[in-house]
Amino acid sequence: MSTLERARCRLTAHPLALDAALAGGVLVCMVAGSFVDPRGSDGVTWGVRTPDPLSLVLMVLGALALVFRRRDPRTVLALTVTVSVVECVTGDPRAPVAMSAVVALYTVASTTDRPTTWRLGLLTMTVLTGTAMLAGPLPWYAQENVAILAWTGIGATAGDAVRSRRAVVQAIRERAERAERTREEEARRRVAEERLRIARDLHDVVAHHIALVNVQAGVAAHVMDKRPDQAKEALAHVREAGRSALNELRATVGLLRQSGDPEAPTEPAPGLAHLDELVDTFRSAGLSVEVARADQGTTLPAAVDLAAYRIVQEALTNVRKHAGGTAKAEVSVVRVGPNIEVTVLDDGAGEDGGPDGDGEDGGPGDGGEPDDGGHGLLGMRERVTALRGTLTTGPRYGGGFRVHAILPVKTPRPRTAEDPA
Repeated sequence: MSTLERARCRLTAHPLALDAALAGGVLVCMVAGSFVDPRGSDGVTWGVRTPDPLSLVLMVLGALALVFRRRDPRTVLALTVTVSVVECVTGDPRAPVAMSAVVALYTVASTTDRPTTWRLGLLTMTVLTGTAMLAGPLPWYAQENVAILAWTGIGATAGDAVRSRRAVVQAIRERAERAERTREEEARRRVAEERLRIARDLHDVVAHHIALVNVQAGVAAHVMDKRPDQAKEALAHVREAGRSALNELRATVGLLRQSGDPEAPTEPAPGLAHLDELVDTFRSAGLSVEVARADQGTTLPAAVDLAAYRIVQEALTNVRKHAGGTAKAEVSVVRVGPNIEVTVLDDGAGEDGGPDGDGEDGGPGDGGEPDDGGHGLLGMRERVTALRGTLTTGPRYGGGFRVHAILPVKTPRPRTAEDPA
C-alpha cells in the first residue's frame, strides 16, 4: 500500500479530521482569492488588493462551519449562506466567502434526496445571487455575480451526482448479497431434498430386501432337517435378495461420491418395467400377488416411474410383514387421463398393527403405525407430494389395507420457495 493510500485510509477512518483538513484548504483558497483584484488598477489586467478585516473574519467563520458539515449539513449551509450574504453586502470589493456556501451545498446534496437538493439549491442560488446583484457594491451584471450563480449550481449538481453514484453502488452491493444468500439457500434446499430422496430410497431398498431375507431364512430354518431341497431353494432366494440389496445400495450410495471417487454404477433406476421381477420376489417369499395393468404402454418420466415402483415395493413389503401369512395382494397400474394410478390391495387382518406408517392412517390392527415407528407410508407420501400427486392409504371395509396413488404422467416443475405449501 502506497503512502497516499495509507493517508487516505486514515482520513476516511477519522471523518472529523478529514473535514478539518477540507475546511483548512477552503480557507486557504478564500484568503488567496481575497488578495486578487480581477480588474487591477487599470481596469484591464489582474492586480493585488488588501481584503477588509471583516472579510477575513467572515472567511474564518465560514471555514470553521465546514468542520461540522457531516454532523448537521443544513445548519452548516445556513451559517455559510449567512456569512456569504454579509460579505456580499459589506465587502468592497467582495471576497470569495461564497466558496464555503458552495461546499456546504455540495454536502447537503450528497446526503439528502433529489427534491430536497433542488429546493435548497434554488433557494441558496437565489439568495446569494439576488443579494449580490441588488445589494452588492458591484453592478448587477458584474461577472462575479454570474460566478456565484454558476458555482452554486455546480455544487448542487456535483453533490447530487455523488449521492446517485453511492445509491447505485449500494444497490448493486445489496443485489449481489441477496443473490448470494439466494444461491446458498437454494443449495441448502437442494441438499435437503436430495438427502430426503436418498433416505427414502435406502428405506425402500433395505425394508424390501431384508423382509424377504427374513422370510426365506425362517423358511430355511423350518425345513432344514426334513426338506433340505426346499431349504436350499430358500437360501438361494436369500442370496439373491442379498445380492439385489447390495446392488441397489451401491447405486444409491454412489450418488454421494465426490467427483474424484471411483465411478458409481450406471444401471438405470428401477421402474414399472421391472414390476414383474419385483412381484416374483414376493411370490417366491410365499405371498400371493396378482397384477393387473392397463397403462397402454405409457412411457413415464424417470421420477414418476421410480416413485410408482417404490410405492408398489413398499406396499407389498408392508403386506408381507404385517398382513399375515395367508394374505393375498392385488396390484393394479392404470392410465386415467393425464395421470397414472397405482393401487395395492390386500385382504390380511394384520398380525402386528399394520404397515409402518406416519401415524395418519389408523391405529393398531387396522393399518396404523406399529410400535417400531417406521417410515414406509411417510416415504410414499413424500414421494407422491414431490410429484404433485395424491396418496390415499387406509384400512379396507371388511379387512385388509389399501394404498392408492395418483401420479401425473408429466413431471411437474420443482417446487420453489414462492410456491404455496
